Amino acid sequence: MLKQVLKNCSEGKTLTRNEAKQVMDEMMQGNAEDAQIAGLLSMMRLRGETVDEMIGFATSMREHAVSIDHSFNKLLDTCGTGGDDLSTFNISTATAILVSSCGVKVAKHGNRAVSSKSGSADVLERLQIPVQASPEEAVKALYDKGLSFLFAPLYHQSMKHVASTRKQLGFKTIFNLLGPLVNPAKANRQMIGVFNTGFAEKMAQTLRELGTERAIFVTGGEGLDECSITTYTDVVELMNGEIKRYQLTPEEVGLVRGNVNEIQANSIEESATIIENIFLGKANKTAENIVVLNSATALFIAEEVESIKEGVEKVQKNLLKGKAFEQFKSLQVTKGEVQC
Repeated sequence: MLKQVLKNCSEGKTLTRNEAKQVMDEMMQGNAEDAQIAGLLSMMRLRGETVDEMIGFATSMREHAVSIDHSFNKLLDTCGTGGDDLSTFNISTATAILVSSCGVKVAKHGNRAVSSKSGSADVLERLQIPVQASPEEAVKALYDKGLSFLFAPLYHQSMKHVASTRKQLGFKTIFNLLGPLVNPAKANRQMIGVFNTGFAEKMAQTLRELGTERAIFVTGGEGLDECSITTYTDVVELMNGEIKRYQLTPEEVGLVRGNVNEIQANSIEESATIIENIFLGKANKTAENIVVLNSATALFIAEEVESIKEGVEKVQKNLLKGKAFEQFKSLQVTKGEVQC
């Protein structure tokens, strides 16, 4: 099958939703050769991945993933595509912690560093916040702490069959877009950072077809895969089956712009220090504000507030009253506990 698919793609044809699922099934089962995987991923990237292809691939990945069973009717993820090459600290990880302090259950999907200096798992380890080692532990953490970290390789073990090829290719492929779409806990509220807003609408259409109720895709004007505090943010919003696009600026939600160098980190240690200082109230204002902005946006898509501006006010109160710091400390390993 793969040879025929490659032939069709070389002639400019795209895959149907069903064909894409079958192709991904072959890859997830280890039945595809590295050269075939590389050829397919390269051709798809050069001509542009279609929504049907993304739906088929994502459906297969979800079926091959280890899933988490829970009873939450509202669950948020703050996963992003990565790949913005701006060396910022782990903003989405800090956002997950801050949002969980506001009473929202967060199942944060992530990994170790791939294209950045510090991945979510790396910085959490440095902050002494455990990464749950099993679905059972993840569910318990959601109930007890309001936040669990879903370490992608644990839940998407079939991805090992394409890992080597992806690494050898060295450029972004459809898999960079799929990661945020395949949360193992099936989070039905998602805030997704996208390295290029051109992909955001395709991702929104894909999630709509996969049944996600509410999702917001954000790309900073400087190419950041987060809401930007230094310029505008391109936003694609999926809500009740409708998709709309708009821009967001810090000023319209009551925040002051800063400089990119104030949110950059050169190491895991530096990223962890910035995050801890945010919760201690010791970080520079730009670092604090970008987490406030992203957390407010997450609260909005989680239906906790009616506007992002209202979310900003709620998050700032949580920081000022020390609730965010209390949540941060509660997540850390205490004496006698084992960090996974």
